[in-house]
Parts: sequence; C-alpha cells; structure tokens
Amino acid sequence: MRYLKNLLLFPVILIGFSNCFNDLNTIPLDPLDLTSDVLFENPENYKLFLARLYAGLAVTGQEGPAGQGDISGIDEGFGQYLRLYFYQQELSTDEALIAWNDATIQDFHTQTWTPGDGFIFAFYSRVFYQISICNEFLRETTEAKLNERGVSANLKEEIKVYRAEARFLRALSYWHALDNFRNVPFVTEKDAVGAFFPDQTNANDLFSYIESELKEIETILLPPRSNEYARADQAAAWMLLAKLYLNAEVYLGQNRYQESLQWSERVLNAGYQLEEEYSHLFLADNHKSREIVFPIAFDGNNTRTYGGTTFIINASLGGAELEKVFLKDFGVATGWAGLRTTPEFFDKFPAGSGGLISAPNPGRTASYRKLYVPGTHQGNNPTDLDNSLSAPIDNNLFEGHVYFPNPNSEIRFYTIPSNTAPPFAIFGSNNNDGSLQQNGGPILVEEAGLHFISANLSNNTYTIQKRDFKLVGTAVPGGEADLEWDPATRTLVADLDLIPGTLFVQDNRDASVFFGDAEGSGILKLGEEPIQKVVDEARHIVRFFLSKPDYTYQINSLSFDRRPLFFTKGQTIDIEDVNLYSNGVAVVKFRNVTSEGLPGSNASFVDTDFPMFRLADAYLMAAEAAYRQDNASLATQYINQVRQRAFKGSGGNIAEQELDLGFILDERGRELYWECHRRSDLIRFGQFTDGEYLWQWKGGVKEGSTVGAHRNVYPLPIQDLGANPKLRQNEGY
Repeated sequence: MRYLKNLLLFPVILIGFSNCFNDLNTIPLDPLDLTSDVLFENPENYKLFLARLYAGLAVTGQEGPAGQGDISGIDEGFGQYLRLYFYQQELSTDEALIAWNDATIQDFHTQTWTPGDGFIFAFYSRVFYQISICNEFLRETTEAKLNERGVSANLKEEIKVYRAEARFLRALSYWHALDNFRNVPFVTEKDAVGAFFPDQTNANDLFSYIESELKEIETILLPPRSNEYARADQAAAWMLLAKLYLNAEVYLGQNRYQESLQWSERVLNAGYQLEEEYSHLFLADNHKSREIVFPIAFDGNNTRTYGGTTFIINASLGGAELEKVFLKDFGVATGWAGLRTTPEFFDKFPAGSGGLISAPNPGRTASYRKLYVPGTHQGNNPTDLDNSLSAPIDNNLFEGHVYFPNPNSEIRFYTIPSNTAPPFAIFGSNNNDGSLQQNGGPILVEEAGLHFISANLSNNTYTIQKRDFKLVGTAVPGGEADLEWDPATRTLVADLDLIPGTLFVQDNRDASVFFGDAEGSGILKLGEEPIQKVVDEARHIVRFFLSKPDYTYQINSLSFDRRPLFFTKGQTIDIEDVNLYSNGVAVVKFRNVTSEGLPGSNASFVDTDFPMFRLADAYLMAAEAAYRQDNASLATQYINQVRQRAFKGSGGNIAEQELDLGFILDERGRELYWECHRRSDLIRFGQFTDGEYLWQWKGGVKEGSTVGAHRNVYPLPIQDLGANPKLRQNEGY
C-alpha cells in the first residue's frame, strides 16, 4: 500500500510556524482551523495527523504546489524540505552545481554563503517547522489526553507506534539540524506552547538526545519491512543511528565506528535486498524496490510540489538534445536547465562507460561504390538499402557477406537500389555457373547461412562461398567459440566469458580464411594478426560487422559500472561558465518513468520517491566503519557486495590491498550521488573545505580553492539570532 501517496495531504493542520524565530512556538495559520478537541472526535484523524508529519518532508502547505503554505514568508517553490536539503548537501559539493542566479543560490557551490542567506534560513525554518509539528502530535497523544477522549485500548496500541514514528521523524530533523547547524535552539513536546526564547543546545547534548530517542523507540517501531510503505520501521531507526555514530568524530571528536558497524549490520540482516538494476531505484515505480529502507514518498497527483524529486528531475534537464526526449525518457513536460555535475566528479567513473572496449570503425564503407543484392532472402523488406556489397579496391569488384535464413534463396545484383525506377543495370546468371549476364536469371543460393559474395562487373563473374565463422584466440577459454547471426544488427555475435588475450574470427571450413586487427584500428583485415583488446577476465559481447567492407567489430565487456547515469551530448565536461547549463555533464539519475518505460501519472509533478535510506548505504557505512577499525577484510567484503550489483558480477571486485579511505569516499560518491550524502561524507573525510581535493568553482574560482574550515557548519540565520537573545552564532561567521 502506498500509504503516504494516498493520505499525504491532511486537510486540517493545527499548527503553523512563524517566519521569525523569536521562539519555537506554534501558531495557527488560519483562525478557522479546528481545535484538537474537535479534530480528535474522529479516531481516524490520529493516523491522518501522522500522515501529515510525513508529508512535511514532501509538501509545503495545504494545497500544493503553492497556496496556504506551512511557513509564512517563505516561497513554497524553493521552500520544500528535500529541495532545500539538496541545496545544502549537494550544491555545496563536487556532485552538483546550478546555472540559475536566484538570489544567493550559487553561493552554495562557491562556499561563500553568509548568515543572511535566504536559502539557509528557509531550510532552517523547514527543519524546525517539522520538529514543531512532531512536538504537537506528541502533545496531543499523551496517555492523559487519550484517556480524556476515551480512546479505545486497541487504538491506544496503534497510537503508541504512531508516537514512535513521530519521534523518529523529529530525530531525523534534529539530526539534519545537528549535521548542518550544530548548536541550535531546542524544544520538545514537554515545552508548553507559548511565546518564549528556547535555549540553545550544543553538539554533545543534541547528539545524546537523538541517540537516546532512537534507542528508546527502536523496540516500539514495527519490525523491518512490516510497516506500511514509506512509514518508518526499526530499520529506519537503525540507519539513522548508524549515520549518527559514523559522524560522531565530526560532531563530538569521538570514535564511535564500532557502534556504526553494529547498527549498519542490523540493517544488512533485516531482509532487504539490493535492487537488481541500479537505475530502477530512481524511477516512478521505485516503491516496489526491496532495497529502500526509508523514502520520502511523492505522487504526481497527490503531492504536487516544485520541490522534491520534481525539482531534482526537472532541474537536471535542459538543452536541445535532452529536450528531444523529455516526455519519452524522463516523463516530464519540460526541463528547467539548472543542475549538472563537475568534471572532477564525472572523472570518478572510469573511461569506457557502458563497457565499450572497442567501438566499430566502418572506415570508408559509406564512400565505396555499392552493388545491391535483392532477392527472396529480403522477406518483407524489398527496399532494404543496406543489403549491398562494396567495392573498396576497384570500382567494379564488389564483395561482402550476406546471410540467407532459408535454403534455395534467389538473388540478383542491381547497380542501384531495387526500389528505384528503371533504367538501371540488373545482373543475373542464366546458368548459375559463375558468369553474369545483364538481365540474366536469378542466382540460386542453395544453403542457408552466411555467405561470402564477390561480383566483378569488369569481366561479369561472381563467386558465392558458404562461411561458418567461429571466434578463436587465446582470450577464448578452450581456444574457440561459436558465433551466432543477429539479423537485427547484421552481425555475428558471441556472448561469453573471456580471459586476457587475443581474438580473431576464422572460417570453420577453411582455416586460411581469418580476420584480425593487429594495428588496433578497429578495421578487420583478411589474414591479419589477432585483435589484442581483451584485458579483463569477464563476460563480453563480441560483434563482427562483415556485411560489407570496411569490415569492423565491437567488443563490450559486461563487467562495467552501471551507475554513471549521465548525459554528455551537447554538454561540455569543463565548466567555463557556471551560468550556462551546457557547461557541465547532465545527471539523469532520477526519472519520472517506470521500470517498464511507462510515464508517471503526471508530466508536471513526478511519482518518483526519494530514497533517503537504502541498503547499499548500509553496506558502505559498514565498510567504512570496519575499515576505520583496521578490519580491511570485512570492509572489502561489504564494498564488493555493492560493486557486484553495479558490475553485474565479480568483474568490479577489488582486492583488500586496493582499499583505502580515498577509495571508500569515491565509492560512496559513485553509489550515492545526488542522494544528499555528499557534503557530510566530504566533511567526514576532511575534504569539504580545506582538504586537498578541489573541484571547479569551489571557493569561487574555476580551478577551485580551499575555504575556511568553519564552513563545515552552516551559520545560524541572522533572523533567528536577532530575535532570540539566547542564541550565539557558530564560530567563524
């Protein structure tokens, strides 16, 4: 059941949030809002109120995409929780930059933000609005309140779980506050509603609070995968605890990696499964995945917002090349031409994306004179223009290979395509004896299969020889393998495991007929030395294009990383101008289409859920925590679990001696990019502000520069500092 997609917009909300943080008081948005006494006359409203807590991560008000906003004074378009979180976690890193000039938005990437930044204030506001509505739900569901209302024992048991979920959501937002702002104002449901100045907490106390909350509720939450979709269960709490401990050295200066490993491994043993296809995690039907532990749920009709995954998908699309496929490939009506990635992050994926080892090189095939071969083998495609021979040496000496699916096929030779009106020359053979006559009879090809055909129009002769090619070489286990004809691509193809070594294609009937490519040019030559392209032990697909010269081939390794979901056509890798969408590689990871290629329910607002926590992250957290405790063997095992999905097998596995902290950081980027982990990861590895790693336009210069380490934490907004005398600004601002 898509719980949040069905119940996300709760029409009556008791509380709002002031746009000035002189307190954390909750105030009515509308004087016509119902009071709690009236609201909870209906027992079903407890669950609806809980749904509204989850909705706080997805929508911005009571209508969507704008109108009746939760927080006055903040634009709903950019004021959505996930969109703002993406700004802070991604735009400030090597993973993303934006072409827009909206207010101070580019200050994230240059890391030049100030305490007066409106986007920082908006996220701060959204975090504490979320905390405030969780507090209000907890106030209204105490044992005393439930007894006053005469709530049944069965409903009380349900509400006990609801309260645990509300506490999880509050802990999640307090973790975002800790990670981004550190020393923030602190209020719980135990504070009375009313105007007051909340005290400022510190990293140690807030860490301990989040830790204790999660440990208290983890036995109350439902077991992993037993709750309704998009509601928190025990595994969600375990993931958040693992993240809290993984970053404890940043927050507290304490090594808590053993605890991070412990809670990560609970998730690993909770029944989740890595999605077979990496790309399916980011599609409109990703709610079907058994990998996602906790999502933010979106629905094109019920959660209309200009934030969330609608923002991520639309903002990542632009340019003339992508516009051609917006609706077809991405399920959206338009693109906003904003988000791209940097060359430094793009380079973290090795060359040969897609597993291409050797691309076809048709040479001068297109320029050679052609002789067409119409006949019964064409079936229902008599106008097949590609069914031809070529003359690479002499204008009148044509050759090529033609596949005949059936025996006793009849052919002739035409000097121009057979669908062209006469006059043109037609050659056949009246005796099927190797001689050609103009307007002669059909030539009979008795056997089915691939045949080499040569036609000489200078002396009017032809030859037809059956060929049965095989793949031969030191790269082929056992020395040789069969090749199959693929009619769709007109190629001989083999799909098989290869080892490092050489290849060539040889005729079974005549061993003296073989083609190789000693020069590595991509063009096959008769009698040439073998192809020297196979360097990895992995499954490969090898294709030979032998229809007409210049003959060529293609080699693809199936052992390649399937995670780089980029679009480069029409884009430059280098970023000369941040304001130009065409500068930078487009990221097309999230899409509003299903795993079956069907568009989402709405082309303006997407169905794709955001995987805030998923199993692969638990593997990578466990790997990092193990490695930081000198258990490289266990770390390598967990890293390879993730890479085996990416590479469709063990071809991407690394050895223990190849693993170091730099590899772990890069691997987290390769697996989790654009999922709002990057800023926290870079900080934990000492590379966000003043580390050695630079990316274009960090610090406001093209080549990148370091910035002050105080920017590892965002400033408290001046709006709240000016309103609450108890608050002190973070160091360095």
